[in-house]
Amino acid sequence: MSSSSSSFQMGQLVADKHVRYILMAEKKKESFESVVMDHLRMNGAYWGLTTLDLLDKLGSVSVDEVVSWLMTCQHESGGFAGNTGHDPHVLYTLSAVQILALFDKLDILDVGKVSSYVAGLQNEDGSFSGDIWGEVDTRFSYIAICCLSILKCLDKINVEKAVDYIVSCKNLDGGFGCTPGAESHAGQIFCCVGALAITGSLHHVDKDLLGWWLCERQVKSGGLNGRPEKLPDVCYSWWVLSSLIMIDRVHWIDKAKLVKFILDCQDLENGGISDRPDDAVDIFHTYFGVAGLSLLEYPGVKAIDPAYALPVDVINRILLTK
Repeated sequence: MSSSSSSFQMGQLVADKHVRYILMAEKKKESFESVVMDHLRMNGAYWGLTTLDLLDKLGSVSVDEVVSWLMTCQHESGGFAGNTGHDPHVLYTLSAVQILALFDKLDILDVGKVSSYVAGLQNEDGSFSGDIWGEVDTRFSYIAICCLSILKCLDKINVEKAVDYIVSCKNLDGGFGCTPGAESHAGQIFCCVGALAITGSLHHVDKDLLGWWLCERQVKSGGLNGRPEKLPDVCYSWWVLSSLIMIDRVHWIDKAKLVKFILDCQDLENGGISDRPDDAVDIFHTYFGVAGLSLLEYPGVKAIDPAYALPVDVINRILLTK
């Protein structure tokens, strides 16, 4: 077998097709998927635009169009909704802030107003609600901390209480749940480890114990699952890997097998990445697949920050400027 064909055996990232898929998805506003995802459009925009930036193609979208739509989603409370005319939520507020960070447009925000909205969601015990309806989840702790850190307003919340609440969600297996006593799950682990990383509190994590639990998520196919006995899913390439990187245990998994699993989930003809091989692609898994490859240092994909879920150059630009 010639050396040129053996390099293809591994599969390759069809980056140009993924770029085209993302740009097309944004135009198909009438499709079923689009209607179902209408209330999540802010998240979809963040996933798609971050993927484009990781593939060095952010220049193929109109910044002004995206930003002017994004600002129509801001509520008088300062928070952002998933789309124009919907209710604000901390989740969409973070996505909006991340998108503006990508475009280097954070200066158009009334930072005081946005940060006050987010800070106002902190509860007495240090936890965070997602919106005025009050659902509490460690995801919202991460989202609030990440958002306020990007806006350089972490001093608006009680960080110590926020950290204490997250630590109260730690389990005997080293993992974290959505509330105290809830089972460990890779998505929640990312949120808790990410929040602890941003606040400089990783000493609360038992890195060997948690690293072992996370490595156990790799299945025969090379893919990762979110908890024991579940099927692998491309999105866990992000949740599990980023956590392993933050606790310095990423060398405990088989990176080559994971790369192959992600590449096997691509639609080689039309672009996009699915949750597992031969399933339908979507923008969510396309982002997490490319972000996973970024963490795996796949050639041609820009580096992503494991705690902030934004390209490293974007985070450096924000955090290194006064």
